[in-house]
Amino acid sequence: MIRERISRFRFFLRRDLLARRRTSELDEELQFHLELAIAAKMAQGMTPEGARREALIEFGGVEQAREQCQEQEPGWWIDTLRQDMRYALRGFRRNPIFALSVIATLSLGIGSTTAVFSVVDRILFRSLPYTHDDHLVSVGMVHSLEKQEFMMGSFFFDWRDNQKPFESMAIQGTMPHACDLIENNPAQLDCLYFDEKFLPLLGISPVLGRNFLSEEDRPNGPRVVIISYGLWKGHYNLDTGIIGRLIDIDGSPARVVGVLPKDFQFPTLQSADVIFPMALDRAAQATANGGFGTPMRTFARLKPGVSITQAREEMVPLFEHTRDTSIPLSVRKDVHLSIRSLRDRETQDMQLTAWILLGSVLAVLLIAYTNVAGLMMARGEARERELAVRSALGASRTRLIRQRLTEATLLSLAGAVVGLALAAGLLRIFIDLAPTGIPFLERAGLDFRIALFTILLSLVCGALFGLLPALQRPRTIALAARAAKTSKSTVLRRSLVVVQIAVSMVLLSGSALLLKSFQNIEKQNLGMQPDGVFTVRIALPGFRYNTSQKEMDFYLRAETAIRHLPGIRAVAISDSVPPGGWQGGGRSSDLVVEGKPKPEQGPGEPLAVRTITPEYFQSLNIPIIRGRNFSEADRGSKESPMIISRLLATRLFPDEDPIGRRVHSGYRHTAWYTVVGVADNVKNGGLVEPDTPEFYFLRHSAAEDWGGRAPLLIVDSVLSPEATVSWVRSQIAQLDPTVPVATETLNEQVTKLADRPRFATALLGCFAFTGLLMAVVGLYGVISFMATQRTQEIGVRMALGATRADILKLISGEGVRLIVAGGVIGLALSMATAQLLKSLLYEVKPRDPAIYAVATSLLALVAIAATLVPARAAMKVEPTMALRYE
Repeated sequence: MIRERISRFRFFLRRDLLARRRTSELDEELQFHLELAIAAKMAQGMTPEGARREALIEFGGVEQAREQCQEQEPGWWIDTLRQDMRYALRGFRRNPIFALSVIATLSLGIGSTTAVFSVVDRILFRSLPYTHDDHLVSVGMVHSLEKQEFMMGSFFFDWRDNQKPFESMAIQGTMPHACDLIENNPAQLDCLYFDEKFLPLLGISPVLGRNFLSEEDRPNGPRVVIISYGLWKGHYNLDTGIIGRLIDIDGSPARVVGVLPKDFQFPTLQSADVIFPMALDRAAQATANGGFGTPMRTFARLKPGVSITQAREEMVPLFEHTRDTSIPLSVRKDVHLSIRSLRDRETQDMQLTAWILLGSVLAVLLIAYTNVAGLMMARGEARERELAVRSALGASRTRLIRQRLTEATLLSLAGAVVGLALAAGLLRIFIDLAPTGIPFLERAGLDFRIALFTILLSLVCGALFGLLPALQRPRTIALAARAAKTSKSTVLRRSLVVVQIAVSMVLLSGSALLLKSFQNIEKQNLGMQPDGVFTVRIALPGFRYNTSQKEMDFYLRAETAIRHLPGIRAVAISDSVPPGGWQGGGRSSDLVVEGKPKPEQGPGEPLAVRTITPEYFQSLNIPIIRGRNFSEADRGSKESPMIISRLLATRLFPDEDPIGRRVHSGYRHTAWYTVVGVADNVKNGGLVEPDTPEFYFLRHSAAEDWGGRAPLLIVDSVLSPEATVSWVRSQIAQLDPTVPVATETLNEQVTKLADRPRFATALLGCFAFTGLLMAVVGLYGVISFMATQRTQEIGVRMALGATRADILKLISGEGVRLIVAGGVIGLALSMATAQLLKSLLYEVKPRDPAIYAVATSLLALVAIAATLVPARAAMKVEPTMALRYE
């Protein structure tokens, strides 16, 4: 290695010495030919001075001849490039403010673009971590209460056996469920199911061990599992002997047959530690779950040459047969076939947000590069005399263009390096501030692909903004004056500023719309009081709490224990809590009011359903506006009381008193429920979705009311949740010290629901501020440069009687015209692109006049301030000094 480096050093040293020798020989040869030409002219009777002048004219320039000869040698461009780089660096040293300004502007644009591109790359562009991911689709049915494709076991086999557009189909369980690993080091895990074809469909192989076998994916087959890489590493320390070992899951042994790859992701983006075979029994699925079978997610791989549209058309007959034979008539119209790409399923509604963020940051990059182009043009005009001198001394136009492109490339590379460092910091901030639910965010990073994108982007843009001033031919008039005005460059610089202002207007208006929307989300009435309230979720081991009676006994004891703690105002048990979370699905068509006609068959309006205990409304401070609340006596009775929301009361009992009326619900088996109260409306579909009519069942102290989804405790305390949580954990630990307990304040849950709009608003606002700042700097530079160019004109005007106010009006008028032009163009672009934000806005119209008035006023105010600074400096110029200005 050392010898090789020494040899290379000797080679370059020898090459430099030879290059100097060749240059000296070339100079001697050129001088020889020149002297011959001079001697010939003198022999014709010319004076020595005249002969030398004529010989030089005929020769065409010694420097040009030297360059032409050198360009015939191999590797000549390396020496030329080194000369250009040294010359550029000397120029940057002489004018460090210019170099630092360009690098700072570039790094800001490149850094923000790279950071955002790193986030959206996996959402929009990068392939999913599966083999031929573009052929993978999610297949199933959807309806108004379930937007994700689902499949039922009763008709999955029919679809799988009779479908034509897919190479294969595979299934996965809908939701992971809690399970317990019972060993010396016990842990609660997430367990999931998929079938033997699941991993081959995705093109994934276990990193250790094997996939499920067909005989294992059958009813009553061997109890085997595949574990995640995280469980293998964290719990078993990457022990390769895990394959074939029996582990105890929920009290029963299971043999480990494989380990999933480290970066494996489920198509549903869920996580699971232990996976069991699906092991569906075709005959049992026809009768299970009311004849519908087990709900599941289904994925398929398209045959070569088959598009999603074609697959959908070929699956329609199967879907219609299933719908007409298996789906109840009342909801049949609400069920639809859905086939979409796996990318669309995983990214959901984030694609639009990702495109908007990418477009916004590219707009910032455009402002940055137009700003840099303006700086380069200004520098080019300031160096016009220098370039004219170099051209007169024999430098070719190609050499001058190459020199200026070298300068632009060096600045671009420096901006890219600093931009990459800035991008790393910004990306870390984005990840820390980003809400949960943004797909692939934890995998975002500055890998080689991102770095290559950044460098190529900087080089291309550097070539573009370096080429604009480089193409301007040096004029001979520049040899006679230090400042020579060119109308073309002035128009171009003004145009660049107009572009910056227009793009800034688009960013400002978009961020203003999102800010107004976010303010509407924040200040809306939730219908409840979240302060002082927190939820307690307890994961009971299924193998120990394996009956509804045992589960009920635990929760009732926990409710009693917590209620006796100091400062507790109310304790309730529910299956969910507003404004987010899960609500049991129902439909208005399922409700029949006694004494009224049965609703028409059809899907009906979606309804939210909760099963609660009496202190639910007290804990959330939801008022009962008519009738009464549930009572403790109701819990032990066999009566079936019901409380409905004010919105549902207006639907079922317009202009009537609902108290005492009886309602039949298809949601439960009880024949009739009696309405005992009407609760005020609450936000129950998230923060931006419209309120859904809601009804509440009482959770009796009977085992049959404790099946289904695991309940949670809602605690309202006069003390801060931080002070109360430790006491609550202690009480639950006294009941069972092995159960995991998770607590979260209701304010935290509400804040999480607003995280995504907050994140989008903050990013777009940051981009808008950055773009506005750079646009204002560009405007300031243009007005300052124009004021400097017109210094002599200002002196003449003042000498002829113009006042300082006239000079202020003259210079500021230039800026106002640019502001108006850019503002008008930007306003038109904002109006045209506002519809893209429509789905992200809450109670704000995309073309709200007030928003655009505020954005326009802010832009005008800041831009005019930037214009007045150089205008005021110009009006203070002394006439005598201005007239002597070159």
